[in-house]
Amino acid sequence: MNSSKNIKVPNGFPDGFLWGGATAANQYEGAYMEDGKLPSVADVQPHGVFGYPDRNAKYYPTHEGIDFYHRYKEDIAEFAEMGFNVYRTSVAWTRLFPTGEETEPNEKGLEFYDNMFKELKNRGMEIMITISHYEMPLNLADKYGGWKNRKMIDFYIKFVTTMVNRWKGIVKYWLTFNEIGNNIHKMEWMTAGIDPLNDTLQDCYQASHYQFVASSLAVKTIHEIDPKAKVGSVIEYKTIYPMSCDPKDSIVVMKEKQRGYFFSDVQIRGKYPRYTWEYFKDNNIEIEYTDEDMEIIKKYPVDFLSFTYYRSRIASKDYIESVQKETNTSDKEVEGDTSYRGDSNIVNTGKTNHYLKLTPSGWSIDPDGLYLALVDLYDRYQVPIFVAENGLGIKEELVDGTVNDTYRIEYLRDHILAMKKAIRSGVDLFGYTWWGPIDLVSNGSGQMSKRYGFIYVDRNDAGEGTLKRYRKKSFYWYKKVIASNGEDLSD
Repeated sequence: MNSSKNIKVPNGFPDGFLWGGATAANQYEGAYMEDGKLPSVADVQPHGVFGYPDRNAKYYPTHEGIDFYHRYKEDIAEFAEMGFNVYRTSVAWTRLFPTGEETEPNEKGLEFYDNMFKELKNRGMEIMITISHYEMPLNLADKYGGWKNRKMIDFYIKFVTTMVNRWKGIVKYWLTFNEIGNNIHKMEWMTAGIDPLNDTLQDCYQASHYQFVASSLAVKTIHEIDPKAKVGSVIEYKTIYPMSCDPKDSIVVMKEKQRGYFFSDVQIRGKYPRYTWEYFKDNNIEIEYTDEDMEIIKKYPVDFLSFTYYRSRIASKDYIESVQKETNTSDKEVEGDTSYRGDSNIVNTGKTNHYLKLTPSGWSIDPDGLYLALVDLYDRYQVPIFVAENGLGIKEELVDGTVNDTYRIEYLRDHILAMKKAIRSGVDLFGYTWWGPIDLVSNGSGQMSKRYGFIYVDRNDAGEGTLKRYRKKSFYWYKKVIASNGEDLSD
């Protein structure tokens, strides 16, 4: 007879837990036209995803970033000093295939990543690469309409095949698309190369379908070339609470959660869920697909799920009608604006959760929401989980060569405790990467002043500054946390 007293409940992070940081090539590399590279969709978006593509702006923050392209050894040494054993970043598509249509890759681009990856491996870090992180070639968006076009699948798989052949045994973890669901009327230009002024829900969901097929073919390709590699997806996750006890508010929350689950359901369960066909019918969406598409999606699901988590939000039935009438707004997570475009029965309240503290930019601080996210996603999918992004962006000033960012330490401590609690609850969590371990250009607003890093970079929103790096107080705190595998959380 078995006894429950023999069941071991974990009290901390497992041995081999992956601790590190996450970045994206378009937000920090710079050198945007160097060594054969041509522009990506990010390179004509000077104000980040909150703005629109602008090909005549006077200043583009991403063009220089923080000059990681020339300073990668210095920065990787800093990450190693903190004790990172994993580093998540992306490969700029346009460094390898400048227009996306070349038959042969740009050797200079490959050599840059050869050298960068060698530096990471020599410093003891596993490498996690997001294959497509808001960096598709501008040419493919202009010429083909981005991911609305089935031809994108072949361009993408050529990119994937080139990378995996080159870095087999070097890159252990691959992520197919960053925050894949964000092309649904939110970041459609950056995620899918779709014109945000003229797109429709039909366009966005058609693009998502082709990305699903591409993701599954990437899984197939990577496993065939490097059977030891692991392939995951990345979704954005915000824990959602009903504003009131009104059952209709809970129904709204359910539908909004389904809207997010759609992307992970397809990539992990291998099929379109029932509720999606209902939604398509209600919204006159008729995506084009083949039986072969659906068979590919079914046959090649991802190995693990990763997600980004920054905050939670609240929803209510009371705002559906008014928000649905907004046709030219998006989820602008800026300065207190928590509005959400109503392209389904979703809402945004425009109000904040009064039980939670807020950042200066109006984002809720909710570590319990991370715990709920971890338990929810693991219970739903029963696959290994990785927290791909989590962080606190805030305006900061350098004083005496450092930043006394005790607020970042408090934020990180509380979210680490939430992860620890989730592991104790049985969640198979194998790693965590803090977003922006070094200050970089905000994807949301194109600013440098919204800083996430443990390392301060002397650069302002106008592109002025020496680019010199300075360690913040949180640098030393995170180093201690990693060295203790999440046990020492003291000040």
